[in-house]
Amino acid sequence: MEKKHFLLIACLLFVSVLLRAQDNSEKEKPKNGGVVFSLNEDGSRYVKLSGLGQIWLRNTQMNPGTTINGYETDSYSDISIRRLRFQIFAQVSDKVFFYTQFGQNNFNFHSPKYDGAFFHDALIEYAVDKEKLSFGAGLTGWSGLNRYASPSTGSILTLDAPLYQQATNGVNDQFLRKLSVYAKGQLGKLDYRIAITQPMTISGAPEEPTGTDFSFSNEPAQKQVQGYFKYMLMDKESNLTPYEAGTYLGKKSVFNIGGGFIYQQDAMWALDNNADIVNEDMVLFGLDVFYDTPLTDETALTAYAAYTNYDFGHGYVRNVGVNNAATGSNGATVGGYGGAFPMVGTGNTIYAQAGYLFGKNILSEGGKLQPFAALQYSDYDYLDDSMVMYELGANYLIHGGHGSKLSFMYQSRPTYENEGGENIIDTRKGMAVLQYQVSF
Repeated sequence: MEKKHFLLIACLLFVSVLLRAQDNSEKEKPKNGGVVFSLNEDGSRYVKLSGLGQIWLRNTQMNPGTTINGYETDSYSDISIRRLRFQIFAQVSDKVFFYTQFGQNNFNFHSPKYDGAFFHDALIEYAVDKEKLSFGAGLTGWSGLNRYASPSTGSILTLDAPLYQQATNGVNDQFLRKLSVYAKGQLGKLDYRIAITQPMTISGAPEEPTGTDFSFSNEPAQKQVQGYFKYMLMDKESNLTPYEAGTYLGKKSVFNIGGGFIYQQDAMWALDNNADIVNEDMVLFGLDVFYDTPLTDETALTAYAAYTNYDFGHGYVRNVGVNNAATGSNGATVGGYGGAFPMVGTGNTIYAQAGYLFGKNILSEGGKLQPFAALQYSDYDYLDDSMVMYELGANYLIHGGHGSKLSFMYQSRPTYENEGGENIIDTRKGMAVLQYQVSF
């Protein structure tokens, strides 16, 4: 079936469900946002539709040597779609749950035209015990490691979750989602998820390693094993989907301590001093703490801190420029081009973020202001100077929630150069982003 025909059918189905949902009785009102169509009298079986759009207006100070379409560029302003998502939830029986998410990320002026939307999630889940144990399989974000290895994109505190926690994003998975079988549940206050994953083929990987620094192997992959466990000291969080809330805006009192891992045998390769191929396991560990609570009837505090230890093999580092406005560079750059910086690598990372929600009726009826700050400190063995990235900004919640939200953020990152065989900091660059989000 051609993509345009698929999209037409999907749109017609979406509209038909919307119309039927509007005719439902009082019992069939939307649950926690979205549009809900009940499949039985008490609403325990249902189909729910939701959507999200995030638009960016941005100015980026480019890394040294950056080019756009071959032209060297020091600074550039652009308009882009950071995220566009549509979700379908379906509780088709007391035991069976279906979930899928379709959309696009990072659509900017040099993205391929007429292309780019894809399935983020497509899973089927069976509940042995609705609370304690469910099994599922498919393309899914049920992943290990840390809280924001699977973030809820509609409730992020900053403009982006700590993306370094999505350690293999776009390498051997599909935008953090993985082909997995998984188990998840809540045993009292302990929330757990474990998964066995089939890594995807490394796009564009060479037939053999090209140097002594480790990179992802293109050999037939061993399965990944991963898990994340959190102890909920206060209110419980939902585990309907894998995606973890960034801020509850004072609607919950949550205090969690978590830890997780991802392991893949022989995931990495490199050449030794004799030019022979050697393999190394990928071993990732993480610990974190999340605290979110109302302080008064109108104010709230959100705070998060994490520690990770990544072992991809000696010398592995990955430069990431989210929604990068640049297309290349005029020479090798240690920290990447455009707005990129060494986000992921072998070594240790400490991350923290915090936000404070002020009272209602700021600027508009029900309007709320939420300033925030975030910091990533990484000590990677590839770099001789530590990597420090920080973000400052604020969310303006126009009606007091995430449904209509205007956000501003300034990000400061280091750039690197190689001097005398050492990768050291050259200077710092900034990126300013204005985002408008609508979700339902």
